[in-house]
Amino acid sequence: MKSGLALTQALLRLGPAILPFADAATKELPLGRLMRLSLFQVTVGMAAVLLIGTLNRVMIVELAVPAWIVAVMLSLPLLFAPLRALVGFRSDTHRSVLGWRRVPYIWFGTLLQFGGLAIMPFALLILSGDTTGPAWVGHVAAALAFLLVGAGLHTTQTVGLALATDLAPAHARPKVVALLCAMLLVGMMGSALLFGLALANFSAIRLIQVIQGAALVTIVLNGIALWKQEPRNSALTARDAPRPTFAESWHGYAGEPTARRRLVAIGLGTAGFSMQDILLEPYGGQILNLSVGQTTALTAMLAAGGGLGLVAAARWLARGGDPYRVAAVGSVIGILAFSAVIFAAPLASARLFAAGVTLIGIGGGLFAHGTLTASMAKATPEDTGLALGAWGAVQATAAGAAIAASGILRDVGAAVAQSGVLGEGMNEPAIGYLIVYHVEIALLFATLVAIGPLVRIDSADPARPDEGRARTFDPLVNRPT
Repeated sequence: MKSGLALTQALLRLGPAILPFADAATKELPLGRLMRLSLFQVTVGMAAVLLIGTLNRVMIVELAVPAWIVAVMLSLPLLFAPLRALVGFRSDTHRSVLGWRRVPYIWFGTLLQFGGLAIMPFALLILSGDTTGPAWVGHVAAALAFLLVGAGLHTTQTVGLALATDLAPAHARPKVVALLCAMLLVGMMGSALLFGLALANFSAIRLIQVIQGAALVTIVLNGIALWKQEPRNSALTARDAPRPTFAESWHGYAGEPTARRRLVAIGLGTAGFSMQDILLEPYGGQILNLSVGQTTALTAMLAAGGGLGLVAAARWLARGGDPYRVAAVGSVIGILAFSAVIFAAPLASARLFAAGVTLIGIGGGLFAHGTLTASMAKATPEDTGLALGAWGAVQATAAGAAIAASGILRDVGAAVAQSGVLGEGMNEPAIGYLIVYHVEIALLFATLVAIGPLVRIDSADPARPDEGRARTFDPLVNRPT
C-alpha cells in the first residue's frame, strides 16, 4: 500500500518535469481547463498558416493569380492589426446582461473567421478567372474573405489572451504565456502538415473541402475553448456602471512611465526577427544549394527553436526573472543567429545555417515570451485587454511591415549589386539576402538600446526607485530615470 502511494506521488512529481508547461496549471486554472482555453491559439495558428503559407503558393502556382494581387490580398488582414488595442479596450468595458466581458468578443471573432473561410475558396476560384461573370466580383469577394479572416483572428487572439490573463493568477502567468505561445506553434506546424497532405493532389473541389474544413474546425475548437471559461459577473458588466472612453483609457495606459518605450522595443524586436520569414528557404536553396526537403525542414527547426525558447523563458520567469532581461537575451541570441546565417554563405556551411535558424527560433521565443509577459505584468484588471491589444497591434503591424520590406530590400539590394555599383567583389547572388540579415542585426541592436532602461527601471527597488542608479533623461518615457 505504501509503495503504491509512493509510486503515485513520484509520478505526480515527474509529470511537470516531462510534460512541457504541465506546471502552468493552478488551483484557479487546472490543466484541463487551461489546455481547453489554449485551443483558440491553435485556430489562430491554422488561419495564419493557411493565409501566409498554403494559399500563397496555391494562388500563384495552381490558380495562376498574378503575384501582385496575391501580395495585396495577403496584406489585407494586417489592416485590422492596429485596431487590436481598440478591440481589447472594448472587451475590458463591455456591458452585457449575461455578465460576460470577453466571451462575446471571442465568439464574434470566431464567427468572422468562419465566415471568411467559408466564402474564401469560391472567391479564389472566381479570382483565378474560372467564371463567366465580371472579374471584379472575384477581387471584391476575395478581399472580403481575407479581411474577415484577418479581423477574426486578431479579435480572437487579443481577447483570448486577455481572458487567460483574467483567469490565471499572477505567479502562473509566465507559464501560461509559454503554453499559449506553444499551442500557437502546434497549430501552425500541425495545420501546415495537414494542408500539405490534403492538397498534394490539387483540385478545385479539394481546395473547397480543405478551406471549409478549416472553417468548421475553427468554430468547433473555439466553441470548446470557450465553454464555461469566463465566470458571469453582473457587477463588472452592469449597463449603468461608469465606462471610460477609449481616448481616456489610452491616455492612462500610454501615460504609464515605460509604456511607450516598451512598445518601441516590441516593434523593433519583432521586425528584427520577422524580416527573415520569407527569405530563409530561398536563401538555403539558391545560395547553399539545399534540396526542397532540406529547406522545408527549416520550418520545423525554426519552430523547435521557438519551443525551446519558450520553455527556457517560462522556467527563467518562474524563478523570478525579469521579463525585459529575458527579451534582451533573446535579442542577443538573435544577433548571434543572424551572424551565423550570414557566415554560412561564404563558408558554404549548411550546418552553420541550420544552427543559425535554430538560434533564430530560440531568440524569437525568448523575446516574444518576455515582452508579452511584461505587457501582462503592467496591465491592471481594468485595462488588460487594452494592454494586450496594444502589444498585439504593435507586434502584428511590425511583423507585416518587416516581411514586406524584406522582399523589397532583397530585390533592390540584389539589383544594385548586380549592376556593379558596389564593386566586382559584391556582385554575388547572396548580397540581396545578406543586406536584409544585416538590417535585422541592426534592428536587434536598436531593440537592446530600447530595452536597456526598462531593465534598470524594473530592477530598481520599488520602495526606493531612485536609489542605486543614476538619474538620466529618457526621451521615450519623457521623464527622468
